Amino acid sequence: MANLPRKLELFYDVLSPYSWLGFELLCRYQNIWNINLQLRPSFIPGILKDSGSLNAMRFLTAVNMEKPEMLENVSRELWMRIWSRDEDITEPQSILAAAEKAGLSKEQAKSLLENSSTDKVKNKLKETTSAACNYGAFGLPTIVVHMDNKPCVIFGSDRMEMLAYLLGELESLSLSIIKTDIPCPTVLPTCQTYH
Repeated sequence: MANLPRKLELFYDVLSPYSWLGFELLCRYQNIWNINLQLRPSFIPGILKDSGSLNAMRFLTAVNMEKPEMLENVSRELWMRIWSRDEDITEPQSILAAAEKAGLSKEQAKSLLENSSTDKVKNKLKETTSAACNYGAFGLPTIVVHMDNKPCVIFGSDRMEMLAYLLGELESLSLSIIKTDIPCPTVLPTCQTYH
């Protein structure tokens, strides 16, 4: 019998290029590693001094609540706008353009943008951000792996080898950008925050 997918939460903000790297790696490996990847758009004020991503993160929260199957594509397109094409992600027309390019219809995108300013969406983003803080997040991306009903918190996109090791998937990690000469420990301490 195949093992059930392991739950993994990725707390991220599209203002963070490191969140983008972690996002792409986890999206790529979610089926190989048999993980149930839960994307958790977050906003942690004070971690990054520029709070320009608030509108984008509220929009992603609305997408997650109403069209969760589109969250990966819309998140990626917002990252492409800001980090690959040096385009805005703070203005409503920019968010709409990203949403449409990601595959949402103009009507869906407008509805989601309108809903992103509701108390329901604002409270959900606050709730998700609080969840990240409760896990001990001090930056993004924060990855929470649920192993044996215990959360293991990993900070940073440069910790994918440790994540692969925890999941028992180190041999499947074949990205040259993550390869290192430092061997993984044979035994890791009990689940804790790794950074």
